[in-house]
Amino acid sequence: MPDTSLLLQMSLMLMAIGGFGGILAGLLGVGGGIVLVPAFYYAFTTLGYGGPQLMQICVATSLATIIVTSVRSVLSHHKKGAVDWHILRGWAPGIAIGAVAGVSVAANLSSTVLQAVFGGLGIIVGLYLGFGRDSWRLGSEMPKGVTRAVLSPILGFLSVLMGIGGGSFGVPMMTLYNSPIHRAVATAAGFGITIAVPSVIGFLFLEIAPENRPPFTVGAVNLVAFFIVIAMTLITAPLGVRLAHAMDAKPLKRVFAAFLTLIALNMLRKALGW
Repeated sequence: MPDTSLLLQMSLMLMAIGGFGGILAGLLGVGGGIVLVPAFYYAFTTLGYGGPQLMQICVATSLATIIVTSVRSVLSHHKKGAVDWHILRGWAPGIAIGAVAGVSVAANLSSTVLQAVFGGLGIIVGLYLGFGRDSWRLGSEMPKGVTRAVLSPILGFLSVLMGIGGGSFGVPMMTLYNSPIHRAVATAAGFGITIAVPSVIGFLFLEIAPENRPPFTVGAVNLVAFFIVIAMTLITAPLGVRLAHAMDAKPLKRVFAAFLTLIALNMLRKALGW
């Protein structure tokens, strides 16, 4: 059995991470994974865990939480008629294929390479959040045919490498193709389920060296982090929603974009050994 004091420290850190992630999700509509992956990495390294597969644990555990939060989000948005099921059904197969490919690649990458991937893509997401404009458009409707067949696996693949759901890439893509923001957020939550379910199944079978695993880790999914973060997110996300209705979220979004960019730059710095 793991040391009780270690479990207590781990639990307290994860409660703070889950609470913060839930508030951000409710306040800014930002997917939890973009915050959870670097937070898990910090927490596990602080507790003394490392090794070449630590990022796989962070990514897999983040994706496991996304299954629960995305299902809850889709059901909530569906009641309001906001989910575009036609788009979701059309994009889901390609996204799932990309997610499976993402697990296959991520399982064979070192923690350092995954840090570099997260850092590079995180900078792109942060810059878009900070400087993107509602008026930007790539087309008048969501792509079909060959374009969809190319973009959907890429979306699933990159999301798995970062340990994120459908929001960080799916929402900007849908808005760039003229989807209203509320419909984009609702439908991208469905993307998150399609990304997370096949990838987590794959990560559950990934072998991690026992000495590098935090307590109660199955495959690459840490169950302690999963349950604590889910519980805290369910508690604090409604608070974030209330705050969003009470204040202007646009300047806060820019602050978060700067915060995310700094986190991504720090991950990239560590990956490059600076």
